[in-house]
Amino acid sequence: MYPSPTSADRSEDDATPFKKRTARACDSCYKRKIKCDAAVPQCNWCSHHSIPCTFDRVIRRKRKDRSNAINPQKSDLLAERIERIEKLLTDSFLRENSPRETGPREPPVSSGPSASPLSLSTSTPSPGNPSVSSSVPLHFAGREFGVVSLITGIPFLLPEGRQWVESRTGQKISFDKLSPTKPPWEKQRALSSNALLTNPQSRNVFELPDRQTVEERFDAYRSSLMQRVFPVLHCTLFIDTINAAYQSAYSSGHFAPASVRACVFAFLAFSAHIQNPCFNPSGKDLPSVDGEENIMKVQHLLPQILQETTSREGLEAMTMIALCELVAGNLQSANYYGAVAARMIFTLGSHAIPCPQTGLEQLTDYQARVQYQLRNLFWVCYTIEKDVCLRTGQPQIFTEESCDLTLPYGYVERLYSSMEYHHRSMKIPDSPVFPVDLRLSIIKSRAHSALYSFRSLKKTDAELLKEIRELDDELERWRMSVPQEWRPTLSFSHETPDPNVSMHSVMLRLNYHLCMTIIHQASSRCKAWGNRQSGMMDGVSSSLALSVEASRSTLLYLEAAEHVLVDGIFWTLIFYPMSAVLAIFCNILQNPSDPQATKDLGLLKTTTSMMERMILKQPYSITEIVHVKLVADFVIELYRLANCAIEKAWNERSA
Repeated sequence: MYPSPTSADRSEDDATPFKKRTARACDSCYKRKIKCDAAVPQCNWCSHHSIPCTFDRVIRRKRKDRSNAINPQKSDLLAERIERIEKLLTDSFLRENSPRETGPREPPVSSGPSASPLSLSTSTPSPGNPSVSSSVPLHFAGREFGVVSLITGIPFLLPEGRQWVESRTGQKISFDKLSPTKPPWEKQRALSSNALLTNPQSRNVFELPDRQTVEERFDAYRSSLMQRVFPVLHCTLFIDTINAAYQSAYSSGHFAPASVRACVFAFLAFSAHIQNPCFNPSGKDLPSVDGEENIMKVQHLLPQILQETTSREGLEAMTMIALCELVAGNLQSANYYGAVAARMIFTLGSHAIPCPQTGLEQLTDYQARVQYQLRNLFWVCYTIEKDVCLRTGQPQIFTEESCDLTLPYGYVERLYSSMEYHHRSMKIPDSPVFPVDLRLSIIKSRAHSALYSFRSLKKTDAELLKEIRELDDELERWRMSVPQEWRPTLSFSHETPDPNVSMHSVMLRLNYHLCMTIIHQASSRCKAWGNRQSGMMDGVSSSLALSVEASRSTLLYLEAAEHVLVDGIFWTLIFYPMSAVLAIFCNILQNPSDPQATKDLGLLKTTTSMMERMILKQPYSITEIVHVKLVADFVIELYRLANCAIEKAWNERSA
């Protein structure tokens, strides 16, 4: 174990001979597996038993097993890749933390509520704690454009990716506007979690609000479409939760369990984040509540919730907070709360609860209502997780092997009859419709496992194309099962508008085109792009073309359906156009001389104006202005670089 001294370091006194180990045993001792002293002419055992002492057996030396040895070439490539990413992270860290050449030095960031929103809303990876993982590569047309950060979910451009963009555009990348360390569709919470504790005006952090405020907002929720889109609460069971919370609060010295109080706070936060006609169709003035304050109250109750016995109220609280963070664009927080909710679901067993074979109106037993609600919470969390995993690149918790994915009773039959309800309609469907068709969420889950998991990155071209073909067939079967009036078209154009456009149909089409994009985008990883195999290239190039066409359809449909988009959902929808814009941007750089590139450039310009209008509709606070500007600068910079790529290609052809 320890290194022995060299011969020069040892003195003559220390140079005593070591006890020599017997090199080999005689044939008799070797056969009986006993120790042999190798004495000459007979060993002790052979002499004692008067038998010949021979050394005639053939010794076969075992060769070292090289099957598990690391390939030196692969090891060198991996080391080079890690070194390249670490160097890029270090350069980015030094650039963002170096003092500016002009202007006074920025003051240090304080931990109080008056801290700079930029310093709290963005995070910079440090060399000691890199936020980039090389296990989720981002490819386009066989070229490794970069890697997807498991924390931010954005493309982190490798040097090859930057060189490719610069070579195609003839422009240097502006890191102030196209920074790979700042996610354009994700923002961090701007408020400090200690602001509630340090505020001298807050007498009791866990003091419940006025009961009338909770009841009025709950009446608005259960009479709105949001009750069916987000079935996070059961109308009867939540009344029991309110009674348990306030009865215990009024009794002397007793408080309701933390999960019960957190459920009330979480509902107030949820109702504050869904301020649109869907939540309050009657237009009645509701008591005002501070959504951020109620979220922080749930955060302070979380340690107590985790120590209590897992309950339905605790699961409802975590689900509503995860939805609040998702709607607000805080993907990292949504991922954390969604993971806590997922573990609660496994503890309560709602991932494997058999679906009731009756409708909601026929449930009269208390336990049946609880199971029905737990199953609805499972589907809400399942839908949230699939979207967050696709946006951040993080692995899934709900897998097909561990969950019962039987759809709710009568779901398919009732789904499309419910789509006729417009978001401003006073009618309410009879059963939950959920934010996304559950069958599309299942396809997303399978696509993530088959094409974007760690194991899928090791698949061969044939295996990858087989998975793409099977997923495409499954998606097409879903599309053909949709009634004709709601069925998404393979390619959307203004010549074939959607006559039944509504908020629910918008989400249906956007998620269909997103599934098409993520399924066929995986063909960019095929090695056939490098060796240009004619037979294989036809398949992978046509698959990538489908992905780009789905991205075009996303932007065209959003432009056509802009008039029905609900105000205040900018951060919910931002991922769909942003992922489409990135795909079209890469396609323009790949084929700048193609006539379609000019049309795509015009589509990017139209999308830039559309997103600016969406931003103006967003009731953002002052703390979000910096991040909103980041999104706008990101899209404008992509448009500028794409325009430069087309101009450079035409100039080269003219020359």
